[in-house]
Amino acid sequence: MNNETLEIAEDRSEKTSIFTAKGRVDAETADALLYKLENALNDGQTTVILNMLQVEYLSSIGIRVILKIYKQAKEKGCTFNIDRPSRVVKNVLGMVALKEMLVKD
Repeated sequence: MNNETLEIAEDRSEKTSIFTAKGRVDAETADALLYKLENALNDGQTTVILNMLQVEYLSSIGIRVILKIYKQAKEKGCTFNIDRPSRVVKNVLGMVALKEMLVKD
């Protein structure tokens, strides 16, 4: 995997989409993540979960995407959260005081 790669897999059930991200969420890859997450919300999914266990880097633009999806989900009466964040993701979200809001236990 090169430094600009993000793989995003989706597992969709009736009203839930679970996305698994692997790689880097940065300026080169954040738009692809935003597109997939927004599509799930726009397609009527009421729960969107982002598994970030295999994310090795999360930039400020990646945080912006995550926050944007969180707000869109909330406006639609839906749920968005992060499941199984990697150590890097936990640290970054903790530094910007978003871990408690976004990470499901």
